[in-house]
Amino acid sequence: MTTTQAGPDRADPDRADLEQLMGLMTGDEKHGPSATSTLDVLWVLYDRVLALSPQTIDDPRRDRFILSKGHGPMAYYAVLAAKGFIPQEWLPTFGGFGSRLGHHPDRLLIPGVEFSSGSLGHGLPVAVGVAHGLRAQHNPARVFCLIGDAEFDEGSNSEAVVYAGSVGLGNLVTVVIDNQSASHGWRGGIGRRFETEGWLVHDVDGRDRAALAGAFSEIGADRPTAVIAHVEPKG
Repeated sequence: MTTTQAGPDRADPDRADLEQLMGLMTGDEKHGPSATSTLDVLWVLYDRVLALSPQTIDDPRRDRFILSKGHGPMAYYAVLAAKGFIPQEWLPTFGGFGSRLGHHPDRLLIPGVEFSSGSLGHGLPVAVGVAHGLRAQHNPARVFCLIGDAEFDEGSNSEAVVYAGSVGLGNLVTVVIDNQSASHGWRGGIGRRFETEGWLVHDVDGRDRAALAGAFSEIGADRPTAVIAHVEPKG
């Protein structure tokens, strides 16, 4: 397990700009902490890591991003809007009748969304299946999956971690947002759960964009990678 330190950063939109986009989405049942905990990871992925753009959402060789933690999608929608996947004018309609932007992201309604998510514990198993399928097709695309630490209360995630490690899915990267909301946690930290099954593991400050980018640049060639992004505890 490695702890990735920050390196030289480059100009990023001020975090307040993304929060302003999030602020356009009003209403009840927003799961605010769930959304804000993912904001910096999502921006780094879409700005620096993913081989994906509004022009390549149908390209078979595009990187896939699966948001398992789909019950708080406002940060996801804000980043998609900032990157031009969806119009910013959609944001104020969030959660409204007839809106494309529901409380859970819908792949049939939102350009660039790969997976309709929200039910905890589903995203990582799906990502494992997608990564395995791409490898079988000799497709160089990578699969990135974002999950929350509390999703490890679901046994399906543990099964996915074991399987991905055993078959060496080097095209799979899982990001765990650790805001200490899991019911029981793991001895030695969540990273140990992945490391035991043969994953390459990076522990990183989930608010440090340079450190996050550094972790994503060191991906295992013949084994899956887990980036444990630590953020402030859920209040």
